[in-house]
Amino acid sequence: METKEILCQLRKEKGLSQEELAKQLFVTRQAVSRWETGETIPNSETLKQLSRYFQVSINTLLGSPQKLICQCCGMPLDDSSFSRETDGSFNEEYCKWCYDGTAFLYHSMEELIDFLVAHMPLGDWTKEEARSFFEKQLPTLNHWRDQKNTAPSKAEQVQ
Repeated sequence: METKEILCQLRKEKGLSQEELAKQLFVTRQAVSRWETGETIPNSETLKQLSRYFQVSINTLLGSPQKLICQCCGMPLDDSSFSRETDGSFNEEYCKWCYDGTAFLYHSMEELIDFLVAHMPLGDWTKEEARSFFEKQLPTLNHWRDQKNTAPSKAEQVQ
C-alpha cells in the first residue's frame, strides 16, 4: 500500500473525518486531503505526529519501504516488535527485547550471543554453527559497530 492509502485507512479506522484529523495534527483539512490523494506526503515532523497518533511506525506510514532489523540482535522489525522511547514514540532501530527506551538489555555481544544460541530453534544447525553465525553477523549491526568505535582503546584504559 502507498502512504495515501495507509493514511486514509488509518483515519477511517478511527472514525475521523479529514477535518477532525487535521484538527488533531494542527494542519488544514486541505493538507490531509492532499496526503490522501497522493498529491503530497507529510513532512518528517508530521510523520512523527501521525506515528504517535495512530500508534504505527513511520516505516508503516510510508508503506514499509524498508525491511528493518534490530540493530542489536538482527531480528526483523515491525510495529509489534519495535522498542519505544520514554515518550511512547517508536524506536525503529531496536526491538523491544533489546532496548526498553532507557537502556539496552545486553551489555556485551557475548552475553547476547549466549542468549540467542540458548533460545533459538536451531533446526539443522549445531550450537557451534549458530554461535559462529552470530559472531560474524552481530558486529555488522549499528549497536555493536558503534560500541566498538566509541570503546576506549587499551592505551586509554590504562591511563
